[in-house]
Amino acid sequence: MSLRTRFAPSPTGFLHIGGARTALFCHLHARSHGGTTVLRIEDTDRQRSSQEAVDAILEGMRWMGLDPDEGPFFQSANHTRHLDEAHRLLNEGGAYRCTCTVEELDNMRETQRQNGIKPRYDGRCRDRDPRLSDTGPSVIRFKTPKTGEVFWNDLIQGEIRFDNNELDDLVLVRSDNSPTYNLAVVVDDHDMAINLVLRGEDHISNTPRQIHLLEALGYQRPQYAHMPLLHGADGAKLSKRHGAVSVLQYRLDGFLPAAVNNYLVRLGWSHGDQEIFTMEELERLFDVTRLGRSASIFNPEKLLWLNGQHIRAAKPANLAPELSWHLDRLGLPNPGRERLEAMIPYFQERSKTMVEMSEKCRFLLVDDLHPYDAVGIRRHYTPDLRLPLENLIKSLKNIKDSSWEINEIQTVFNKILDDHQLKMGKLAQPVRLALTGTTVSPGIHETLVLLGKDKSILRLEGGLDLFERLVGEK
Repeated sequence: MSLRTRFAPSPTGFLHIGGARTALFCHLHARSHGGTTVLRIEDTDRQRSSQEAVDAILEGMRWMGLDPDEGPFFQSANHTRHLDEAHRLLNEGGAYRCTCTVEELDNMRETQRQNGIKPRYDGRCRDRDPRLSDTGPSVIRFKTPKTGEVFWNDLIQGEIRFDNNELDDLVLVRSDNSPTYNLAVVVDDHDMAINLVLRGEDHISNTPRQIHLLEALGYQRPQYAHMPLLHGADGAKLSKRHGAVSVLQYRLDGFLPAAVNNYLVRLGWSHGDQEIFTMEELERLFDVTRLGRSASIFNPEKLLWLNGQHIRAAKPANLAPELSWHLDRLGLPNPGRERLEAMIPYFQERSKTMVEMSEKCRFLLVDDLHPYDAVGIRRHYTPDLRLPLENLIKSLKNIKDSSWEINEIQTVFNKILDDHQLKMGKLAQPVRLALTGTTVSPGIHETLVLLGKDKSILRLEGGLDLFERLVGEK
């Protein structure tokens, strides 16, 4: 039987970075083993579930390139099926009705605490005559075996064992006739033929209960793999202050999905000393059995470094859609895909994020560069540069439109530098300020080529007047 695994988020919030890592590992393990991924939206908590959260989860997965092979399926659609299986257990003697009130349960747990006993349901309705449970509100509880133990060979954690006497009789159906998480998950995993359950280690405590339940229902047991959780640098469980935000926030911050995927997969998994992977490599190499058992530390600085590596290595055609998205979001003019692909190579080496790239190429897209870097102007322009700059402008005007290329521009610069006994930096920074409004850009010759002759001359002439005015205001 071919491998089938599932990603099963609850639509009560966005797809955070920890959930995205689970989705990624499910995707990669299935791809590397020729298996199938199923997306199941576990929306049985109707009060907290929302369509907005569903949309955010789907959008986050699409951005990361984690489209499932099947789904999305919605757990709430199987409500009747879940209840039917609970009632089957009830009729077969594997479950019972519990009529304990909230007050009774609270008093029971308080007494246990006072006696130094771990608070849990004590099974007081377990052997009650079923006829006494036909009136009034009740829940359906599962009859957990009282003796022995349950164990499984976890693909990541190794052998895990639980004594059955540590487990109480879990609720299968609430008093409002809604199925609980453990019942719905077991039934859905069976019906969807899931044979690998890959999830976070915070679900380990659910697994013995689910194994008991699936065996009572006559289902085949899947394999389990529980991933170590992510921690912040302080050793605490990953939270918003560590970077556990929506994966879509990482897109807003200018990260590439390839970099996010690469970083997440390296949190606990390795392939020799290799640091940088393409998605194609990960889909070929990944295996959950090679995950470590210890928690991994989420390091935003490492992610930022890796993002810069992916930007530099990417083909312009692959970066253009993401740059286009950021330009539109920032309200900057979008010159179209062909122009973007021509621009991108000049900015890849200098950009760690796509937001940074968007801001660096702003000067190519807008007509008004204000506000200029006034501090930079006062630092790099002095009145004695006016004549060299005027001569530079005249010489650049003499270049034929058809010859507006780096070699021609470089020849003009070299002559001006020789004629006025200047070093390149002395002349280049005022030119850069006039062309871009900032002190940072691609090489000055490349910047002139990117802007084109007419726009370059116009900005140099306007910049010279601006510089004189600003310096005069000292």
